[in-house]
Amino acid sequence: MTYTTGPRNLITDVSGLTVGNAQDETLKSGSTVLLGDVPFTASVHVMGGGPGTRETDLLAPDKTVQQVDALVLSGGSAFGLDACSGVADALRDAGRGFAVGNVTVPIVPGAIVFDLINGGDKAWGANPYPDLGRAAYNAAGVDFAIGTAGAGTGAMAARQKGGLGSASVVLPDGTTVGALVVVNALGSVTTPGDRHFWAAPFEMGDEFGGFGPDPHVAYTTPDPSLKEQAMGLHAAKGANTTIAIVATDAPLTKTQCHRLAVNAHDGMARAIVPSHTPLDGDLVFGVSTGTGAPLDVAGYAPVGAAAATCLSRAIARAVYAATPAAGDLIPTYGAAS
Repeated sequence: MTYTTGPRNLITDVSGLTVGNAQDETLKSGSTVLLGDVPFTASVHVMGGGPGTRETDLLAPDKTVQQVDALVLSGGSAFGLDACSGVADALRDAGRGFAVGNVTVPIVPGAIVFDLINGGDKAWGANPYPDLGRAAYNAAGVDFAIGTAGAGTGAMAARQKGGLGSASVVLPDGTTVGALVVVNALGSVTTPGDRHFWAAPFEMGDEFGGFGPDPHVAYTTPDPSLKEQAMGLHAAKGANTTIAIVATDAPLTKTQCHRLAVNAHDGMARAIVPSHTPLDGDLVFGVSTGTGAPLDVAGYAPVGAAAATCLSRAIARAVYAATPAAGDLIPTYGAAS
């Protein structure tokens, strides 16, 4: 069977979705929003030990709300959750939201990474994240930057700068699956030596360099963390998370979106070593924009498998696309490899 990327190799190859980024280079942080042309079905699965989230409880399969208006990924730790408020305010201004009597309440779940000790100036007078959320909303489109952009602006993995990544795949039946991720992991995205990506077996074309799998390494614990050396061991141990969204235009139920998120965690584990630690807040949102009768179990299986592969690729692309900036504590992939 032949698999291809979508035309952009971004999550916005999934019909009905747009993405917006906003960042502040002095702050070394930013926010990213995923919007739907109309509300979309969503769920979430958390496997890390230290998540930071907003409104994720309502995404459980047994909860009443079936669809959301947007999802937000942000830097800023707990302060960054206010990016969701900026997006919610913008959606309210646009007349979008869950109808309750004569008012509408936008449903905007979100998740954050810790980037408060990354060399940026965090001495703000007022929390900047509501404005970053609104700016990301205003910037939303089908084309967007990856690497040092949006919520990935100040991200760091173990041995290189992290960043914002995305990837897509089109299945033989025309179904599209995409991933969007912020890589700020305790673990490493590259094998010892920093040239080869753990995700190399899943690369399509040369989307993150085309160097292939590492022929000289056993898949064991990678080299010591530059992140820990730069930030101090104690600080770095509390400053990790990889947060992601996987999406498809296949018609899925909310329960199937939850399963999509569960499947995608396999892709995270293939691309980051180690992942899902007690010191990471790793989570994945699962999204469907499809309409009509939901897929049966057999029809769903290849979609879930594609979500895992897409997320692995998006993680590698995030690190590969990161660019250097003044005040960086650790090098980019290009400088480190």
